[in-house]
Amino acid sequence: MNSADPHCIFCKIVAGQIPAKKVHEDDAIVAFHDINPWAPVHILLVPKQHIVSMADVRPEHQDVLGRMMVLVPQLMRGLGVTDGFRQVINTGRDGGQEVMHLHMHAFGGPRPWKRG
Repeated sequence: MNSADPHCIFCKIVAGQIPAKKVHEDDAIVAFHDINPWAPVHILLVPKQHIVSMADVRPEHQDVLGRMMVLVPQLMRGLGVTDGFRQVINTGRDGGQEVMHLHMHAFGGPRPWKRG
């Protein structure tokens, strides 16, 4: 697995080549607001390492995926989401994945949402 793909928009965000409205960054994960939100709060959590999709996850990715799961409730609380949220990982083109870099959507806020 490559650590970065020079053609990947999320790798470019991780590298600071494309701006993003970040809500979190640590040594392994970047979280930022989606530029086309489906809900009042819609953030993406992206591992800094380029992993194409969940179909490419290996045992060595266990830590970063676990950290992403634990981080979402903290970030959503910090963004004022207090009455529930959704977490979604689309996998592959048939699974609705549009950017081929593993990422988790977190949606929250009052309904109805645009989609989802």
